[in-house]
Amino acid sequence: MYNSQLTAFVCTADSGSFNKAAEKLYISSTAVMKQLNALERHLELKLLERTRRGTVLTPAGEVIYRYARQMFADSERALREARG
Repeated sequence: MYNSQLTAFVCTADSGSFNKAAEKLYISSTAVMKQLNALERHLELKLLERTRRGTVLTPAGEVIYRYARQMFADSERALREARG
C-alpha cells in the first residue's frame, strides 16, 4: 500500500522543500520533483507553488494533502487489522 508520488508529495509538503524531502526519502531532489510533476499531471491540478524559499501548498494541494494523510492512516490501520 505504497504510492511513491503521493508519498513524495506529502513529504515535500511536510518539509517545505524538494531537497529536504529528498533527504528524508533517500532519493535525489530531481526524483522528488519528477514524482511531483507526474502527480500534478495525472491529477490535472497544481498542488505546490515553487518559490525561492521552498514550496507552499496551493488550495487544491491542501485538499489532496488532507486526504492523502487520511489515506495513509487508513492504510496503516487496515494493515494492523489484517495482521491481527
